[in-house]
Amino acid sequence: MTEIALIGKKIGMSREFFKTGQSIPVTVIKMEKGRVIEIIEESKRGYKAVQLGFGNIKNSKLSKSMKGYFAKKKTEPKNRLKEFRVKSLDNYKEGNEFGLEIFKDIKFVDIKSKTIGKGFAGPMKRHNFGGLRASHGVSISHRSHGSTGQRQDPGKVFKNKKMAGHMGDKIRTMQNIEIIKSDLDNNLLYLKGSIPGSKNTEVLVKKAAKNIRKLTIHEKIELLEKQKKMTEKKKK
Repeated sequence: MTEIALIGKKIGMSREFFKTGQSIPVTVIKMEKGRVIEIIEESKRGYKAVQLGFGNIKNSKLSKSMKGYFAKKKTEPKNRLKEFRVKSLDNYKEGNEFGLEIFKDIKFVDIKSKTIGKGFAGPMKRHNFGGLRASHGVSISHRSHGSTGQRQDPGKVFKNKKMAGHMGDKIRTMQNIEIIKSDLDNNLLYLKGSIPGSKNTEVLVKKAAKNIRKLTIHEKIELLEKQKKMTEKKKK
């Protein structure tokens, strides 16, 4: 089940308090249940995969081909379709639904979402340039990036040169984000710290690709409590 991912919406940020008096900022994500729309066998495409559907959409907003597709699968129309490659198809059947329970024993996740768009930004804001001198002799170009090219050879500006331009509004991935808690009744997932995007941004949450040996906040608190008990016993 850890091979698949879920899609949710970023509600906003809050704060979680612990017994030790610590308070940790958390991002709250409203998760959607994923329904298995199609099972892709290796004989068809050369690999095993599962297609999941997320969120509902009105039938009137679908194209003719998609109306026929959902009618064929005998399921209600879904807003998003995502395909995930899996090693085995034994645990998946068309019509099955998966929710937050797939993250039950998982401590860290990877998330993918779109960053906040900042519009057209200069090189100082966009790439952290220092700018030109703020003294006499520099005329109306204090925040410019300076020279961008060379001489007659090569006689052009190379691609990917750091310059002013559209900032943000790009899909970014963050790895190894700790799960603070999950609310199965309300389909809410609480992640440590901030994640890219504004409120109502679509977020894809998946099990962390890297196996990191890192203590979670709950494990750290348990260790502290054990140490306190040990010191109290020694005093007695």
